[in-house]
Amino acid sequence: MSKLKLTGKQIRAIGYPEGPVVSIAMHVMCTNYKHHSEEDALQILKEILAAPHEYVEDTVLGKIAEQLIEEPEVETTEIPLNEKGVHYNIFGAQHIEEGALLQMETASKLPVSVAGALMPDAHQGYGLPIGGVLATNNAIIPYAVGVDIGCRMCLSIFNIDAEELKKRESFFQRELVAKTLFGAGREFSGVIENEILDRKEFTEIDFLKPLQIKAARQLGSSGSGNHFVEFGIVEITDAANPFNLKTGKYVGLLSHSGSRGLGANIANHYTRIAMEKTVLPKEAKHLAWLDLDTEEGLEYWLAMNIAGDYASACHYTIHQKIAKAIGEKPATMVENHHNFAWKEMYEGKEVIVHRKGATPAGKNVLGIIPGSMTAPGFIVKGKGEVASINSASHGAGRKMSRTKALANITHEILQKELKEHGVKLLGGGLDEAPHAYKDIEEVMKSQTALVDVLGKFYPKIVQMDGTSAKTFGKKRNRKSDEVNGE
Repeated sequence: MSKLKLTGKQIRAIGYPEGPVVSIAMHVMCTNYKHHSEEDALQILKEILAAPHEYVEDTVLGKIAEQLIEEPEVETTEIPLNEKGVHYNIFGAQHIEEGALLQMETASKLPVSVAGALMPDAHQGYGLPIGGVLATNNAIIPYAVGVDIGCRMCLSIFNIDAEELKKRESFFQRELVAKTLFGAGREFSGVIENEILDRKEFTEIDFLKPLQIKAARQLGSSGSGNHFVEFGIVEITDAANPFNLKTGKYVGLLSHSGSRGLGANIANHYTRIAMEKTVLPKEAKHLAWLDLDTEEGLEYWLAMNIAGDYASACHYTIHQKIAKAIGEKPATMVENHHNFAWKEMYEGKEVIVHRKGATPAGKNVLGIIPGSMTAPGFIVKGKGEVASINSASHGAGRKMSRTKALANITHEILQKELKEHGVKLLGGGLDEAPHAYKDIEEVMKSQTALVDVLGKFYPKIVQMDGTSAKTFGKKRNRKSDEVNGE
């Protein structure tokens, strides 16, 4: 296969402005996507150009997105970090890369920081590391919440014999593909009614008004990267589970995605405002905060919450459509979110707890901690451990950057892994291969003090961004772009 070659002329022709971004885009694509066709590579660049804020935390494509996002230049006094940081506990330190540890150390030195914790799946991100938990005093940090606000897990457990998943694989596969839509910037051609779209915030907050239509068209869709919707086998192992389900195996539907373009735009807009008002040293600039007793801080708080509720509505829309398609109602559902901030009590005082890629694990709080496209996910119940600020990991966590994964994992390696675990992958890329992730079993061993395990979810039919049109034909593309009549 010939290697990808792009020219500056081609990149400018699709709308890229003159400047360093052209050469950076050319280098990134030709280095990391060298086996893609010109058409596919240019399509990726178009998607980044259309929504750069959705890519800022991508370790590869983020280099291009950064160049497309202008940071404000204002003259103001820089706020120094404290010499000594607040205390934070680290769980599974042996699994955590140095970059994430350094980011957590920086966050601990913010003048508004109260306490912190680092989960065993932690890895480097923007501002607060992914897997980082930070409690602050009356301050909200947009990038400690994250770009994909309210990103979450949602599990439906159906009272269907697990053997049916294998016997009727083509049926479950067909409905999964037909009722989902993946990709950065992707929208449905029509909209469905949902009370989330009638929320008063869309009319009361000027910034949100123009985002309402896009939110309506993306309701029930998923992004790219590590977002997925998958059928699998649920194994309930705790007889005293709160679902009133007998121990045994069931068919499950698990989804992972967030607030789409709505959340990304909110994150970028209010991060800019925070960086204008709270100027920090270079190493901490993405940890700029907004005081909650200011107009901007309160506005972000409201916008963040509507983005979180919107993300939940996306999941419920996906699950309702698929449940209807397979003719079953869930026996129970479990849902939890990360990339969010909560008002909670810590040592007798109200604080703002940011969980960026961390699962809420308060006493008896239910959640799902996924592994990878072949490794099991865990259905858990929180123990309310103060040392972790009532938190646990949100997954296995990456052990390879996307760049490293693309350079070291081959299609043959991925296919062998999928076959060994009996997993059918629809879409997905080598940067999301199981080998790019930490061992979820080891991660779970590092947080036995944080959660109890109620059961497991074993992926079997995994749908991610990039499903081949050759596999499902034009019929799939038409159906996935439609809402009316579903």
